[in-house]
Formats: sequence, structure tokens, C-alpha cells
Amino acid sequence: MIKIVQRLFLAALVQTGASAAFGQELIQLPRQDQKFVSITTYAQRGGNCRGIAIISSGAGGSEQGYRYLGQAMSSLGYFTAVIGHAESGKKVLLARVLDKGVREGLAELITQPDAYHGRFMDIAAAREWLKGRCNASESLLIGHSMGAATVMMEAGARNKLGIQGSDAFTAYIALSPQGVGIIFPENAWSDISKPILLLTGTRDNELGGASWETRTEPFKNLPKGCKWLGVIDGASHLNFSGNGLSRNTEALTSQTIGNFLNALHRGDCSSPARISGIELTTK
Repeated sequence: MIKIVQRLFLAALVQTGASAAFGQELIQLPRQDQKFVSITTYAQRGGNCRGIAIISSGAGGSEQGYRYLGQAMSSLGYFTAVIGHAESGKKVLLARVLDKGVREGLAELITQPDAYHGRFMDIAAAREWLKGRCNASESLLIGHSMGAATVMMEAGARNKLGIQGSDAFTAYIALSPQGVGIIFPENAWSDISKPILLLTGTRDNELGGASWETRTEPFKNLPKGCKWLGVIDGASHLNFSGNGLSRNTEALTSQTIGNFLNALHRGDCSSPARISGIELTTK
């Protein structure tokens, strides 16, 4: 059990030594319930601010993770914040895993409505702070794993937890999105109208052991209108978390996000640039 727990938290632990590069700053913000949320900010590089980007971490993640995404979004001109969600962070996940085991503990956490309510308060606090520092209308919500579920809920996906998002962002990006299962029912994504990019990999298997292909189910159910699905050859679930085990996955993820956002600005999402190592489908 100890070895399993160590592997589960490796991705989060190796990211705790974040440097002050790319205008990086760690701050705390008050949220609606008077609790505080920790975020790491990445100021946009060069010129005017293109928009704001909020990165919602996976279960067990923290504001010190996803550095490659924070740096990539900063380079693209977005004032960016990576959020540490206390209600689903390392301490909470570890307690559940030690009590119920890895699979059961993680499954319990990612289906807790209160954890998502906390996430949405975190996001609201970060959004308000960022908006005061970037005079641009564009806003992005990016999430990995449990963060991807958060993205989908915010964008309007129906779910089994009774969570209602506000669809307050102009576009969405979900890394390792969940298919039909313990969070989302059949046809959960048919009402999502905003542009959205979904990314997974051929080793990105689901929590219960189901094939990575289940992560493509949301794309199939999405309506047409600037919807992209990217499948990275050989990418695993942890590779998307930015733990340093796959620079190739990080590079392809960052490049595809940039291409997606450029397509949005051009008003032409139908013909994405082809990149070696990733299969792209659009509608």
C-alpha cells in the first residue's frame, strides 16, 4: 500500500520546488465562504494581455503543479493562475486512500459534490483577481483529470452529482476528460455550446481500468462548433500532469492548445495544423 500511495503522489510531490520563472508568484485569495485559496500566477509575457486562463488541478494536485501549462499560457499572452483546491488536494486524497485504498478512495473523492462546490468558489476567486489585472474579454478554463470534470461541469455538462456550472468562460480545455461513468451519464455533453479542446493519450486509461477510448465519448456527444479532440500517441494520465516524465506530451499539449486558440481568433476551427505524434479530429 505504501508503494502505491507513493506512486500516486509522485506527480504532485516532484512539482513542489517551483521557481519564480515566467513572472511566477504564489498568493492566497479570499473566497465566498471566507476561506482562502492558494494560486500560483504566471503573468503574460510581452505585449498586452490576451486574456485570462485558470488551470484547475486534478485530485491530489496543488497550485505548485502544472508548471508547463502555466508557462505555456504565459508565453501565449494569458495572465494565468494554477489553483490549489484544498477540498480535493493532497492531504484530503491521502486520507481517503489510506482509509479505503487507491481506487476506492480516489473514486469517492471525485464524486463528492462538496469538493466541486469548493472548486467553483476557488475558480470564482481566481477569476475575479485575474480580471482586475488583465483588460481583455477572453477567458479560458483548463483542467486535468478531476479538473477536467470541473471544466465539463462549468461548460454545462449534465452530471450525477447535481452540480450546475455557470458557463462563464469563453472557451474550455479538458485534459483526460471522463466518459460515461460515476460522474457523467449518457449524453451528458450535448448542451455544451462553447469552443472546447479535449486531449487524451493512448495510455490514458480510466480509473476503473477502462480503455483510454472512453475519454473520447464526450467529443462524440458534443454538438458541432469549434470542438477539437486530440489523442497523443503513448501519453499516459500522469504525463498530462506535468510531472516531467514526458516532455513530449507536455510539448504536444502546449502546441495544440496554442493552435486551438489561434484557430479561435481566426474564426476557422475546421482545419487545424497537423502535428506529428497527435491525432486531431474536429467538428
